[in-house]
Amino acid sequence: MAKDWTPSSWRSMPIEQVPDYPDPMALAETEKRLASFPPLVFAGEARKLTRALGEVAEGRAFLLQGGDCAESFAEHGADNIRDFFRAFLQMAVVLTFAASQPVVKIGRIGGQFAKPRSSGSETKGGKTLPSYRGDIINGIEFDEGSRIPNPERQVMAYRQSAATMNLLRAFAQGGYANLDNVHQWMLGFVAGSPEAERYRQLADRISETMNFMRAIGIDAENHPSLRETDFFTSHEALLLGYEEALTRVDSTSGDWYATSGHMIWIGDRTRQEDHAHVEFCRGIKNPIGLKCGPSMEADGLLRLIDKLNPENKAGRLTLITRFGHEKVEAHLPKLIRAVEKEGRKVVWSCDPMHGNTITLNHYKTRPFDRILAEVQGFFDVHRAEGTHAGGIHIEMTGKDVTECTGGARPVLAEDLSDRYHTHCDPRLNANQALELAFLVAELLKKDHAANAPKQAANF
Repeated sequence: MAKDWTPSSWRSMPIEQVPDYPDPMALAETEKRLASFPPLVFAGEARKLTRALGEVAEGRAFLLQGGDCAESFAEHGADNIRDFFRAFLQMAVVLTFAASQPVVKIGRIGGQFAKPRSSGSETKGGKTLPSYRGDIINGIEFDEGSRIPNPERQVMAYRQSAATMNLLRAFAQGGYANLDNVHQWMLGFVAGSPEAERYRQLADRISETMNFMRAIGIDAENHPSLRETDFFTSHEALLLGYEEALTRVDSTSGDWYATSGHMIWIGDRTRQEDHAHVEFCRGIKNPIGLKCGPSMEADGLLRLIDKLNPENKAGRLTLITRFGHEKVEAHLPKLIRAVEKEGRKVVWSCDPMHGNTITLNHYKTRPFDRILAEVQGFFDVHRAEGTHAGGIHIEMTGKDVTECTGGARPVLAEDLSDRYHTHCDPRLNANQALELAFLVAELLKKDHAANAPKQAANF
């Protein structure tokens, strides 16, 4: 266990982004109830994810992390979960083939309910109320009753997360993830895309590979790995009382694990090294993510790495960079060089969403070309530095929403009002997400081709 750490030691530290609950006794009672509930994930699953991310850190795998900006109670349902999982698997297959490496699949789901806010209050029509901070804290409706933080919402979030986890496990292990199914879905996307010719070559190569596998007797019937997959969950560990209540000792190792999700991350607004969120995360054994925005300096990053991963274990820490398409090439190299110089083992992942938010027609949106430009810049920097561009971290949905502009089937500024369903930030729709996967696949193929001569020489 980390030195001088307990699941509650964060309570003595300064804290940012904390909601103001009007009834502390009710909050304490809710957290006590949550502490008696069963875990949502298990320590062994978290260890398995750490090992998989260790392969990413060593350059032998790629990370795909994505899902809702913020899950909502109103949109929870089997169809939404299925559609997200389906789109996510299609992305993973494309990336796996292009990278010639395993893809570690982590959803922003089953616990992604709380959101940091730039302001603690919101004013409309001369009326000021607390900001919406996610369904686990308060309601999105602009009225006093909804916006007052209510601890009972934590119990609702737990129960929704449990139901989501049950369905995801069934999809991942029950045959829905069959590679033949995923391939057929992907071919349907390619056939209907205005960019079909650009994607068809990769799709045809996947088809040829699968036909060859069937010809030599490798199919889903006799190889379970073709009909099952490992799928993990993650969320931002913002509401620390909830996280503490679901933190348990693993009976096999004696280590503490947050059982609210397989991986949790620290946001760009709560990563102060002497504050509560870093204090909580340093003591649990789950893999941890750390958002790195433009204000992150190399010295501060190294101090955070030492605090969160003092044993320098590959797979323990994922650095999720979020600079904006115009800033990535100015900020990322100095961080990579500092980490490489000190020999720190981390996963580098690109969040191309949060630094590229603009407002059009009174809607927050993210232009697809800016998202792609940040991903391109991320890969370019890693190629120049000789390091592994380890993954992408995106906000997406399996639904045909109109929240991010652009894409091959373009969403225009005037389309935003058609199906703008997000409770917080704009998400890629299913077609945009899969299009991004094909474009990232081109970058992965380029890196794979560049590394092949080096690998042959080493052999």
